[in-house]
Amino acid sequence: MSSYTQEGGDGPALDATGHPLDRIRLTGISATGYHGVFDHERRDGQTFVADVVVHLDTRRAAASDDLTRTLDYGTLAEHVAAVLAGEPVDLIETVAERVAATVLVSPLVQAVDVTVHKPQAPISVPFADVSVTVRRDRGKLPAAEPWRPTPAEVPVEAAAEPAPAPVATPTGGQHTAVLPVVGAVPLVPPVPAVPLPALTPAPGGAGPTDTLGAAGTSGTAGTTSADEVVEAELVWDALDQAPTEPVEVVLALGSNLGLAQETLRDAVTELASAAGVEVTDVSPLARTAPVGGPEQPDFLNAVVIARTTLSARDLLRTTQRIEADHGRERLERWGPRTLDIDIVLYGSTLAVTDDLELPHPRAHQRAFVLQPWAQLRPDAQLPGLGGGPVAVLAATAPDREGIRWMALDWLTAPVSSAHPEQPGQAEPFAADESIDPAPQAGPGPYGDPAPYPDPAPHVDPAPR
Repeated sequence: MSSYTQEGGDGPALDATGHPLDRIRLTGISATGYHGVFDHERRDGQTFVADVVVHLDTRRAAASDDLTRTLDYGTLAEHVAAVLAGEPVDLIETVAERVAATVLVSPLVQAVDVTVHKPQAPISVPFADVSVTVRRDRGKLPAAEPWRPTPAEVPVEAAAEPAPAPVATPTGGQHTAVLPVVGAVPLVPPVPAVPLPALTPAPGGAGPTDTLGAAGTSGTAGTTSADEVVEAELVWDALDQAPTEPVEVVLALGSNLGLAQETLRDAVTELASAAGVEVTDVSPLARTAPVGGPEQPDFLNAVVIARTTLSARDLLRTTQRIEADHGRERLERWGPRTLDIDIVLYGSTLAVTDDLELPHPRAHQRAFVLQPWAQLRPDAQLPGLGGGPVAVLAATAPDREGIRWMALDWLTAPVSSAHPEQPGQAEPFAADESIDPAPQAGPGPYGDPAPYPDPAPHVDPAPR
């Protein structure tokens, strides 16, 4: 839920107490871009100009005279100019969304107003200017991804510095510090690294024992004698920050091995009993056809809506632990699996890191997520690139024809045909056990479903 309100999108954004937030205004940022629908616009380029108004609370920065507690508007201007000069698109509406997404990367920003001007637009009559203005905030996220530099755009000084070393996480994985867009320079200075306790040498000098219990990782490349002390640093980013109040999350569950219905039922129970997680709603159970990969059984899928006080990464660790408890193994891409629990949405967070991307970048294409979600929240919105009304996205998803049926009371009663004997076989179902998929928006003249890259709802973009 948003911590502030707005006055019709024109006045100042308001904080939780109804008072106007402070504003930082940057006007007249210009760069040569290649946006437009005509060939000559893509070939010759033209000047684009952006005005940006950032809504935030500047009191802490003013009281401490500390730059780290406010927005670095010099860096902000560089990022906005990079969007204007960046990847060509047809519409300045898209450029405006990209600028807004880039500004909202900073956790200090509560809302942003963006105006993109195209003063040299190919208009056949005299005119002074044409522009598009948008306001985006933590409740109405941009329909685009933030800007991130290409390798060629990374400054030489930054490229010369050694990359942060991978560090152990409590689940045995690794991640490096990214806030929250890979390769982008944060609009606020990074949080200092937090030192970890020293790693204790294992008996017999075989090597250090990680006090975090991370399997397969250590603080050194080789063996360590019993007299050596190995120090490590935990590098963390915004996704490690616990929220100040409970955040609503959307989780996608899937299974197609073993007693899939029982596995999903147990997973819901385990989520509900996990520390810092409160399950508030569970969708109907959907049976969906696998697409791509080896021959395998249909999947059973469901969506869980919950509230959590865990950070996004701690929630990821919780879901991965439950997956592991049910024997989840990532042996084959697009292959069958005992259990998936994927984070589709974490409040209004818009972030891209090496181990987690929020919202999930392909959720808008996945009917097995969208249709159960639309049954729970017909008015739900999926933010980010490709997002929109969940019910509409469900009606147009490439794999929508693969939704076999949905069952209502699957948490309390067995569902017939939940365990097909042959891979991909759609068996009949009892009429009183199932419901139609999400309502279609219109007759649906969208053609045949396109090939779908991942048949199972694994939302975690980390390597399998």
